[in-house]
Amino acid sequence: MWCVGRITEEYRQRMYALLDLYAKPFNAEEPVVCLDEKSKQLLGNTRAPLPLKPGACLKEDYEYKRAGTRNIFVAVEPKGGHREVSVTARRTKADFVAFVLYLSQRVYAGAKKLHLVLDNLNTHFCGSFVAVLGAAAAAPILERIEFHYTPKHASWLNMAELEIGIMEKQCTGCRLGTEARLVSEVAAWQLRRNVEKCGIEWTFTREKADKKLSRHYVP
Repeated sequence: MWCVGRITEEYRQRMYALLDLYAKPFNAEEPVVCLDEKSKQLLGNTRAPLPLKPGACLKEDYEYKRAGTRNIFVAVEPKGGHREVSVTARRTKADFVAFVLYLSQRVYAGAKKLHLVLDNLNTHFCGSFVAVLGAAAAAPILERIEFHYTPKHASWLNMAELEIGIMEKQCTGCRLGTEARLVSEVAAWQLRRNVEKCGIEWTFTREKADKKLSRHYVP
């Protein structure tokens, strides 16, 4: 938040809307799910690393071989203690739509409404569903989804960024050389976090926002 600049009225209203959404009590019929994605470069070893020993970390050679990049979709339900992670070759409109369809039709099939928190990436809009599925097929799907957007240049308000940071520290921050290895490691991490029902306790409120950021507000 150190880089926050001047905050316009539109910025404030979007921020307030998200903070009010986060403050609502848990409701299984209307889950709040934060979604974001991260690019991961696949890097393989050119030489076998030295084996692990008690009290010593893995030792890898500085050389590596590039094996392309993959996209990782991360959706986290902060108050439900659940997350879904998917590795894809790209992050096109079709990939985004497929991931959201999986969330709405499989993971949260019993929910009356799915609240999705997103940043302003050009694929993160209703138009992607129309473009991929057609207007008629997209309409009933979009009726069950309510999109909530962070202010522009304020993706820190999306809790998916916190979950991605944890994933980086615990799972994907190391050298992974193949898609199969990445998928396996991410699946194991997701399972462990879900079994432990790891949630996110969000404490930044509207009142705290006004106290901390008011000097940046503009009419």
